[in-house]
Amino acid sequence: MTATPTFDPTSDEQLADPYPLYAQMRAQCPVLHDAERDIWILTRHEDVARVVHDPETFSSESAVRITAGPESDEVKQVLAEGWALTPNLTESDGEEHTRLRVAVNRVFTPRRVAALEPFVRDTAEELIDRFAADGRADIIEGYAWPLPLIVMARILGMPPKDVPLLRQWSSNWLKLSVGTGEPAERAEWARDVVTMQHYVMGLLEDTDRAGEDSLVSSLAQYGLEHGLDDVELMRIVMNLIIAGHVTVTRAIGNGLVTLLEHPDQLAALRAGEASADAMVEEILRFESPVQGLFRTVTRETELGGRHLVPGDRVMVHWGSANRDGCVFDNPDEFALTGRPRRHQMAFGRGVHACLGASLARLQLRVAIPLLFDRLPGLRLGPAGSRTRERLVIARGFEELHLHWNVPPLREAAS
Repeated sequence: MTATPTFDPTSDEQLADPYPLYAQMRAQCPVLHDAERDIWILTRHEDVARVVHDPETFSSESAVRITAGPESDEVKQVLAEGWALTPNLTESDGEEHTRLRVAVNRVFTPRRVAALEPFVRDTAEELIDRFAADGRADIIEGYAWPLPLIVMARILGMPPKDVPLLRQWSSNWLKLSVGTGEPAERAEWARDVVTMQHYVMGLLEDTDRAGEDSLVSSLAQYGLEHGLDDVELMRIVMNLIIAGHVTVTRAIGNGLVTLLEHPDQLAALRAGEASADAMVEEILRFESPVQGLFRTVTRETELGGRHLVPGDRVMVHWGSANRDGCVFDNPDEFALTGRPRRHQMAFGRGVHACLGASLARLQLRVAIPLLFDRLPGLRLGPAGSRTRERLVIARGFEELHLHWNVPPLREAAS
């Protein structure tokens, strides 16, 4: 008798390679109850697609949170110094979600995104300049997280000097939102979240600091014209800060490692036999940076042979859906040609499909090939030089040390 698979995405074994387990789950128990977290894990592409296209039955309330239990009094006391964190773009439904989404829809038009490419490229070049002569670097620390955050700060109208703070605050907001950690630790994260709230509220109240062409100023004006208050706008800005960089950061790390571990596909990319667009889509499919989010059942329903009742929590697992052999031929093969791009769902689907997906794709299309252009002989570091994040909903690296060749300095002419 085959044992029921154990879903434990933060274990060493599953951090190293979770995909054999996901294949087993799709085959044996595509709607698996994870008793430890009291959530149902959906691993088949068809079930994930059904859920995200049925927001009336599957609510996005607490979409990031693994558990929906109450906060400790210590955390509540800290959060009381700020404003409610929800509803926000990710964790809202119906008309509330539409009101928030419409406010930023105009920002990520194809024309506006395309206009950012020179800034993205210049920023990436400047970051590489800082470490190119060293022959080695932690690419996550020096490149993968600063790039998208600098870009998002530019869009929002936030000064570059505040980018490290934005990283700290948004990282701790994500950890707080997921619902893990001890109360004292969560209280520290909550303090950073409240500080971030006050920072954004200050910008909305004094838009001259952000500049008239910034998204912050645009949102403030939109709020006046369409009845969104500063708290709703603040939540939008905070959503954009975190969503605007974590996916890109993880996808850069995942993409570099995947390409370096598949030298034939890297060679095809470098030779122009595969496009940068195809590279981005396949990286997102093969190693989905957001592995999944959560939904709450609102009415009795059947899913994958399981009876679900109101209050049940389900995880729509993008990472597994993107490896489903019912949709993709040879799903565990990394191949830069021949994939049905329209089925890849790393950026979600339905009403909650990622607003900034086009901007993320632009940054990946620029950032990854540029590293290979600028750093000859780019290669993985020795064993132990990369560390995976231990986060249920995401797949990426905390550290990724790469090496490359540095030409010897020429002696000065005598």
